[in-house]
Amino acid sequence: MKKEIISKLHNNFESAVNQKDGLEFWFARDLQILLGYNEWRNFLKVIDKAKTAAINAKQKAVDHFVDINKMVTLGSSAKREIDDIILTRYACYLIAQNGDPKKDEIAFAMNYFAVQTRKQELLEKRLQEWERLQAREKLTISEKELSGLIFQKGIDNAGFGRIRSKGDQALFGGKTTLDMKAKLGVPNSRPLADFLPTITIKAKDFANELTNVNIRKTDLQTEKDISNEHVKNNTDVRGLLLKSGIKPEILPPAEDLKKVERKLKADDKKMLSNSKKIIKKK
Repeated sequence: MKKEIISKLHNNFESAVNQKDGLEFWFARDLQILLGYNEWRNFLKVIDKAKTAAINAKQKAVDHFVDINKMVTLGSSAKREIDDIILTRYACYLIAQNGDPKKDEIAFAMNYFAVQTRKQELLEKRLQEWERLQAREKLTISEKELSGLIFQKGIDNAGFGRIRSKGDQALFGGKTTLDMKAKLGVPNSRPLADFLPTITIKAKDFANELTNVNIRKTDLQTEKDISNEHVKNNTDVRGLLLKSGIKPEILPPAEDLKKVERKLKADDKKMLSNSKKIIKKK
């Protein structure tokens, strides 16, 4: 495809986007013209195929294709109501996929929406990874606070290990920390939390915070009392998860957080390097 055609199509597609409350969308009637369809009824057939594709991808079609009516002005200045559809970027992508790829407009649209959709997917994935890292850091802080409180009561490292282990057993429905490591394929030398999904990391942190608060509030002194308190809090947190249909012991392992952290740092380093190049060019 020639550069001038690409430039023209890019401008056309960029000018057709609408925004409301920070969300972008397109009208199907506008997309029909952009994709070179003369007849609305023929374009509706492509939209129907796109809806089916969305459903097959386990998406709710109504989340991406919203039927509306709108008033349009005719050549005689008269107005009449016509059917239209509000489309998300994902919907536009699926429509382009189900169009005729031999047409320049369709070929451009397939790639235009695919690139933008991919950018959003990458952003969402990065945000999820960042949130998981933040949750893990918070868990480390609450664990350090817990260990500090325990050591103040004269309980040694072995006692702290027993308390934490019993807490894990309560959270994971009777499975010990070692059981969970074996189930998730976690090396013995690594913390279990580095391979847990965000929800479970946050659950452990919440249980720790409850224990920390109650150690101070009720001035718990012995390993037995602190252990009972920690088991109770982890049991209560497990109950909250179960009410939402979440069994922490059956959730699949998440990517090693050390790898996630290295990947995010590498991305940041690459972005910084690219930014410096752009500045130098200017």
